[in-house]
Amino acid sequence: MERYFGFDLGDAESAVTCLKKSEKTEPKVVPVREAGSFITAYARLRTGELLIGEEACYAPEAMERCLRFKSRFLTDPTVVRDIRSFAGGVLGELYMSGSLVKGEDCCFYVGCPAGWDQSQRERYREIFEEAGYPPVRIISESRAALISACQSRHFQVGYDILSRPVLVVDMGSSTTDFAHINSGREVELQTAGEVRLGGGIMDELLLDAAVEASPDRELLQRIFRESPPWRSYCEFAARRLKEKYFSDEEYWKGRDCLQTVPVHLGVSENAAGTGTNGNSRYETGTNGGGASGTGTTGVLSRFFGKKQNSFTRLQLKMNEEMAKHLLESPAPQLDGRSFHEVFAASLSEIRKKLDGQIPELLFLTGGVSRMPALRDWCREAFPEAIVITGSEPEYSVSRGLAYSGRIDEEVRIFRQEVRDLVDSSIVERIVGEHVEDLFHRTVDILVEPILRNAAIPVFDRWRNGEIRRLSDVDTEMERAIDAWLHSPEAAELLVKPITAWLRPIAYRLEEHTMPICVRHNVPYRALSLTSYLSLAEIDIHINARDVFAVEELTWMVNAIISILVGLLCGGSGIALISSGFSGIIAGAMFTLLLLVLGKDKMEAAVMHADIPGFVRHLVPRGYFEARMEKISGEVKKTCFETMEKDKSEEVTSRMIGEISVQIEECLMRMAEVVEIPLG
Repeated sequence: MERYFGFDLGDAESAVTCLKKSEKTEPKVVPVREAGSFITAYARLRTGELLIGEEACYAPEAMERCLRFKSRFLTDPTVVRDIRSFAGGVLGELYMSGSLVKGEDCCFYVGCPAGWDQSQRERYREIFEEAGYPPVRIISESRAALISACQSRHFQVGYDILSRPVLVVDMGSSTTDFAHINSGREVELQTAGEVRLGGGIMDELLLDAAVEASPDRELLQRIFRESPPWRSYCEFAARRLKEKYFSDEEYWKGRDCLQTVPVHLGVSENAAGTGTNGNSRYETGTNGGGASGTGTTGVLSRFFGKKQNSFTRLQLKMNEEMAKHLLESPAPQLDGRSFHEVFAASLSEIRKKLDGQIPELLFLTGGVSRMPALRDWCREAFPEAIVITGSEPEYSVSRGLAYSGRIDEEVRIFRQEVRDLVDSSIVERIVGEHVEDLFHRTVDILVEPILRNAAIPVFDRWRNGEIRRLSDVDTEMERAIDAWLHSPEAAELLVKPITAWLRPIAYRLEEHTMPICVRHNVPYRALSLTSYLSLAEIDIHINARDVFAVEELTWMVNAIISILVGLLCGGSGIALISSGFSGIIAGAMFTLLLLVLGKDKMEAAVMHADIPGFVRHLVPRGYFEARMEKISGEVKKTCFETMEKDKSEEVTSRMIGEISVQIEECLMRMAEVVEIPLG
C-alpha cells in the first residue's frame, strides 16, 4: 500500500486524513467539500445529485435529507442505507477533488466504537465495500486515538506508555466510548463500550434555552417541528458555540459568547414532512427549506438569492450561567439526571470494571474533551492517572486511523522478519550449545522426587502383594516413572531449572531479536525471553512451563525413564530388594537358592516366583527408603555417564529440534502480541 486513509465517520461530524507510506510526517487532513471536519449528513436532490456535509442540511432542492444516523447502526437496520449513501458521497468527493485516484494502491481505515464486537465490525466493513471503497479495515476509535497521541509531537507521553494501562475516553456527540488499553492492546473484557451520553445533549439544552428566550419562540418551534433538518443544523451551530466557549473558558468569564443563526421562514410553508427516521431523515416533494449559520452567506445566496432576507434570527448565548446549566441541570434526555451526574457515574462504573488495573494515563478525545470540567471529573475519578487531551481532538481519531495503516504494514514486516529468524538455524545452533546443561539440570532436580514418588510406591505395591512377581517390577516401575514425569508436580519442579537454563539462551537470542525490534519501532521487550521468563513487561505473562512442555520433550523423558528403570531394577529386577539381606531370613533363602540352583537359575526362579507375603514383609520399608537415599547420587552420576556414552548425533539433534520448535513457537506468539509499535 502506498497511501493510508483514515476515515472517522462520526454521528455529528466526520473527518478524513491521509498518510503516505514513504513519508514520516503526520497524516494530512483531506478537505471534503472544502471542510476539514464536515457534518455527517447527506441530501439527495430531485436531479439525483447527492450532497454531503453542510450543504446537505439546507439545500432547498433536496428530496431527502439524512443526518445523525451512525449511532443507530446497532439498533436500526435501515441505517445501513444511510451509512452507505453518505460513505459513497464522501468517496465521490475524494475522487472529484483528486484526493483519491481510482485504481491506486491504498487502503481505508475506518473507525468504530470499541464496544462493537467482531461480527458488528464486519457488517460495518461490508457497507464500505458495497459503496465501492478500496480495501477497508475497521479499527477501534479508541485505539486510533491512543495511536494518534503516541505518534504526536505535541505529547510527551513516553515510549513506555504502551506497556502500561491506559484509559481512552472518546466523547462524541451521541455516545461516550471508554476503552481500557493494556500493553498496547485493547482488553475486550475490560472495554466498557458505548455509554449513551454525548455532547449532543448539551447542544440540545443550549438550543432549547435559546428558543425559550427568543421573542419568536412559537415560530421557531413550528419550523423545527415541520423541518427537523433546521433543528439539527441549529444544534450544530450550538455545538460550535459551546466548543468555542469551553476551549477558552477563562477568557469568557464575565462575558457572553454569542452567535446569531438565520432561520429561513419559507420552510414551514413548503415542507412536506419528515420521513421514516424521524429526526434523522427528512423527505420533501417541494422546495424545502434550509439552514445556515454564521459564515454561510455565500452558500445561502446561491440557493435562496434574494430570499435570504426572509429570515428570523435565533441568538445562541454561552456564559458562566449557561455553562452551569448545561452541566448541572437535570435533563429529560438523561431521565432527569444532570450531565455531570451521569458522566461521573459512568467513570465510577468503569473504575469498578477495571478490577484493580487502574490506568496511569487517561487520554480524552472528541470535541467535548476541550471542556475543563470534563478533565476535572476524570481526575476526581482517577486521581492516580495523568489526564491529557489533544490539541485538535476533532482530528485525533482520523489521524490515528491513518497511522494504523502504516503501523499494520510495519507489524506485517516485523512478523515476517521474526518468521525468517525462526526458519533459520540460529535457534537450533544456540540451543545445541546448551543442551547438555539442560539434561544435567533436569536429572539433578528430578532423580530424588522420582525415587520418592515412583520407586517407593512400586516397592509398597510389591510388598503388599499387588505386584505378584519381581519380573513385573520393571514394567510397573516404568509406568510409575512415566506417570509421575507427566504430572503437574513434575512440571512445577522443572520450571526453576528450565528457567535458569533458558536465561543464557535468551540473552543470545536477543542479539538477533533486538535489531528486528529497533528496525520497526517495536519495544525490544516485546521479543525478550528474559522478560517473558520474569513474568513482566509482556502481555502474555507466562513462564518456562509454557516456553516448552515436558511431555513434548519425548527423547529426554524416555531417556530418563529407561536409565532410571535400569538402575533401580539393576537389570535383574531384584537389585533393590535383594541387596543387604544378610542376617535376615529372606537373605538366607536367596543364599540357599544361589547354592542349589546357581546364580542365573536362582535369579530366574526368584524373578518369576510368587513370593509369599510373610517373606515380602521381611524386607523392611525403612531399609528400602534408606537404600533410595543412598543410591540417589549414584543414579545421577550414572545418568550423566550414560547420556554422555550413549549420546548420538540423531538423539541430540532430535532433542535440540524439539526444544527449538517450542522456543520458536514462543517467539511467534510473542510477535503476535505486538499491535501498536511506538514509531
